[in-house]
Amino acid sequence: MSDLTEAVREKYGRIASDVRAGHDASCCASACCGADPITSNLYSAAEAEGVPADAARASLGCGNPTAVADLLPGHTVLDLGSGGGIDVLLSAKRVGPTGKVYGVDMTDEMLALARENQAKAGATNVEFLKGSIEHVPLADATVDVVISNCVINLSTDKDAALREAFRVLKDGGRLAVFDVVVRGGVPDALRRNVESWVGCIAGALEESDYRAKLAAAGFTNITIDPWRTYDIDGAPDTIFSAFIRATKPQSRSCCSSTCCG
Repeated sequence: MSDLTEAVREKYGRIASDVRAGHDASCCASACCGADPITSNLYSAAEAEGVPADAARASLGCGNPTAVADLLPGHTVLDLGSGGGIDVLLSAKRVGPTGKVYGVDMTDEMLALARENQAKAGATNVEFLKGSIEHVPLADATVDVVISNCVINLSTDKDAALREAFRVLKDGGRLAVFDVVVRGGVPDALRRNVESWVGCIAGALEESDYRAKLAAAGFTNITIDPWRTYDIDGAPDTIFSAFIRATKPQSRSCCSSTCCG
């Protein structure tokens, strides 16, 4: 395990413990935040009131994927880096009793918190799994939609994370994630700062790099739509959270004039 991965695990484990003690969460470190411009005001009052209080307090995302991911009854959904479970629980309402939502997280404390929130919510179509987003513990072609909320930027192997998202999607399945993205280079000093990586900024990809990595993983129909722009000292000209969408193409039938006799 890399030092950065361990730093992420340790920080988010502490956050989960703090939430269980009644404190609000923040993904930001002192190097990048004052009043936390990233995680605040992401969910409507109705959404926040519709989940256990600890799920709302543990929200560490940079967007609201369940509001825009076009989840339908009967869908199977995977949340990469599910944290305290707010996006899983909101997705579970969208997909209904005939659907299923998996949350994957590598932090024991967050998994414990998420399972507590699941029990409080009475969500029976939800399952939280221990694992990393680079090694998802699900079979190939398992889910209809992969969501994630400001987690892929924390990965030290984003190519592997995107390949895993592609692998677990069914043909025609969709990636619908929020992430922090940059236009222009991140200063070297910021990239070297472990705390700001853990706080969502230093690990962010440049927009063209993100597109290239999605395409290399096999995705098509890639869109990156800015959602909220941040004004952070020491950051590049434009750092923003973005709603990122992409599709796993349908498999072609072998029997065509080019491949079959």
